[in-house]
Amino acid sequence: MIFCDAFLPPGGAGLVLGALTPALARSSHRLSPLGTYLSSPPLLRCAQAPPGPACSPLPFTQAGQQCYDLLVIGGGSGGLACAKEAAQLGKKVAVVDYVSPSPRGTRWGLGGTCVNVGCIPKKLMHQAALLGGVIRDAPHYGWEVAQPALHSWKMAEAVQNHVKSLNWGHRVQLQDRKVKYFNFKASFVNKHTVCGVLKGGKEILLSAEHIVIATGGRPRYPAHIEGAVEYGITSDDIFWLKESPGKTLVVGASYVALECAGFLTGLGLDATIMIRSIPLRAFDQQMASLVIEHMAVHGTRILKGCMPLRVEKLPDGQLQVTWVDLASDRKDVGTFDTVLWATGRVPEIGSLNLEKAGVHTNPHTQKILVDAQDATSVPHIYAIGDVAEGRPELTPTAVMAGRLLAQRLCGRSSDLMDYDNVPTTVFTPLEYGCVGLSEEAAVARHGEEGVEVYHAYYKPLEFTVPERDASQCYIKMVCLREPPQLVLGLHFLGPNAGEVTQGFALALKCGASYEQVMRTVGIHPTCAEEVAKLRISKRSG
Repeated sequence: MIFCDAFLPPGGAGLVLGALTPALARSSHRLSPLGTYLSSPPLLRCAQAPPGPACSPLPFTQAGQQCYDLLVIGGGSGGLACAKEAAQLGKKVAVVDYVSPSPRGTRWGLGGTCVNVGCIPKKLMHQAALLGGVIRDAPHYGWEVAQPALHSWKMAEAVQNHVKSLNWGHRVQLQDRKVKYFNFKASFVNKHTVCGVLKGGKEILLSAEHIVIATGGRPRYPAHIEGAVEYGITSDDIFWLKESPGKTLVVGASYVALECAGFLTGLGLDATIMIRSIPLRAFDQQMASLVIEHMAVHGTRILKGCMPLRVEKLPDGQLQVTWVDLASDRKDVGTFDTVLWATGRVPEIGSLNLEKAGVHTNPHTQKILVDAQDATSVPHIYAIGDVAEGRPELTPTAVMAGRLLAQRLCGRSSDLMDYDNVPTTVFTPLEYGCVGLSEEAAVARHGEEGVEVYHAYYKPLEFTVPERDASQCYIKMVCLREPPQLVLGLHFLGPNAGEVTQGFALALKCGASYEQVMRTVGIHPTCAEEVAKLRISKRSG
């Protein structure tokens, strides 16, 4: 059964589009009592139930009206996964996506943050930076390579071209699955309908039985700081710059801040990171300290306990930043070519008019409140990904949540997304991968006497010949102290941390114990095998 909402045209109070069938009037689990439709002009609810799983577009207003089983608002990873899964299962699906330009004017295509201004370009920039280290190691391995090797920002064009190919790929996949794609900014009219304006200026109304909000988030600008918006950029812009950012100040303590400062340093640029309080606040703090220590040793300038006060543009085009040291209250000044803000993200809900649909948000975070089923305060409206309250801001969780939601809506599964033991990696120059609880969280949950932490420093074999410093290569496994010592968390700092962590994430998901990990045969010689050799606990010394 598919139904549509629409505004009556002027003077259209007597418009009759077709009789409501008795079966429809009895469908109280989907529709309110019939009287509510007729007592609330100028809103009219029409319904049609043709044979087959989907209805045809029903343009009965001047703007046009189209009906769907599922309407997904947001063309990022989670939204696209949900839409494609539902279409694959036979539903009539539409996706509405629109990217507002950044204050700098940066635009991008379909695919959301991860594809365009997040995971994908970030990892490629990170790889470019790692290659710089490989080139420096090469002479030690017998390769005659001119030193120093210089990096060209022309690399960014290749990254951008790959991203554009992914944009196109998503469009093709939607078309192949017969998912209708609309490029406009959606705004709720009521609980089942959104409106928008197409490029030609034509208004359009889309209605659906179920609506999924997957609009993600955007970087937060510290608008209270003079010159921040006028002269600064964010992660929305860094990957699309046509010229090298040059000497860069990165403001923030998030993984985005550390990753950007890290790859800029690795590309040979002068990079400074300004941290007001705690780096990687949501992560294990011992690991976070080692990440910062490694970055400082390898060329990134770290300004701890500092806060920017204003940004001014000098006659030569450089940016003069004034900041204050919060401990001493001493002010300082520096000049940079680029200032990049990485001080958090805000949910992208400003134009949705959620109040028209009755969708509730957290008044502090502005994120949409959801339950375990991903349902909002309106039962047939759902929210997944970064826009939803209490969800990890990670692409893979949004993708899986979207697929599982589609399967539930299609009656194919009752499985819920499990947000426990979700692995992730911070792609700093020395990568940090983790899954499960931090040491602090484990102690808070089980008490200090209830937790055993096994740990070790190690040296990757690849570091030996070029005599690389391995002072921050470190692993720790957080376990329950009581046998068989269930593994609560694993933290790995070193090369290819994402690849290592991904494998052990399955073990934690399956309830692995310390004893089982110790009985696992390692692959030699690898960094990953060091996990299976953790014999010393912090308690034992």
